[in-house]
Amino acid sequence: MLRQALAHRSWCAEFPGNPSNERLEFLGDAVLGWVVADLAYERYTDLPEGKLTDVRKAVVNAAALAQLADVVELGDAILLGKGEAAAGGRHKPSILSDTLEAVIGAVYVDGGPLAARAVITHLLGERLDDVVERLAVLDHKTALQELTARLFDLAPVYAIREEGPDHEKRFFATVLIGADRWGDGEGRSKKQAEQAAAREACARLQEEHPATHA
Repeated sequence: MLRQALAHRSWCAEFPGNPSNERLEFLGDAVLGWVVADLAYERYTDLPEGKLTDVRKAVVNAAALAQLADVVELGDAILLGKGEAAAGGRHKPSILSDTLEAVIGAVYVDGGPLAARAVITHLLGERLDDVVERLAVLDHKTALQELTARLFDLAPVYAIREEGPDHEKRFFATVLIGADRWGDGEGRSKKQAEQAAAREACARLQEEHPATHA
């Protein structure tokens, strides 16, 4: 099962009679989505449906899976045709993510749902927690947008400036609601600065409008 899970179609073309990993990839994709949804539902009981969907999408996508496959050095074990190997196939995100899904599919076929769940939890458990922490940070901008819509029927506008050389650049954000300045923030990226400004604006608005909950 493992050999089949590692067999890319380019290798199978050079060694006829060997099945590729595509069927196992199909199965592994479904199993992965199920287990991640189950883990998110079980772990993060306070998250609404939309946020649970965001968590699942953040870890079950080709880029994230390719990065994980690279961490466990899966690329070194993939069976590739000579041409695909020469073209850098062991480092291609699509091949890495597909092969990881195929391995998960093989685990499911061989060991059943409990074995697959254990492997996926081991591989992705900490990443799920990291994603949830990042979503909590992103909530500042979302919360501010909802708050300003209710209070003023307006959307916040962010003014950005940057300072420093490219390798040490700092970003500064000011959030305006109408013509009024409600928050300032800074960070190593535009997004970080905007989040900090939104957090300050939310705090000020909630202080001035204590009956309003973001």
